[in-house]
Amino acid sequence: MHQYNIHSAKTNLSALVEKASAGESFIIAKAGKPMVKVIPYLQQETTQQRIGFLKGQIKVPADFNTMGQDEIVGLFEAST
Repeated sequence: MHQYNIHSAKTNLSALVEKASAGESFIIAKAGKPMVKVIPYLQQETTQQRIGFLKGQIKVPADFNTMGQDEIVGLFEAST
């Protein structure tokens, strides 16, 4: 694994980022002492199910848009 000093890493940041993204890890050191290890970022595959995964399992009542309408209107119009 290659080691670069901070000055060299700053000077060659773009090239080092390209190397890391291609899978090559490296170490950045200060005064010869290793400080950080740079590794490629690997995105994890999402295992989330998409919208529609419950299709056919939920029933929406026909009066869904008007359910509780009288109660809601009453709450807004109630005198205090």
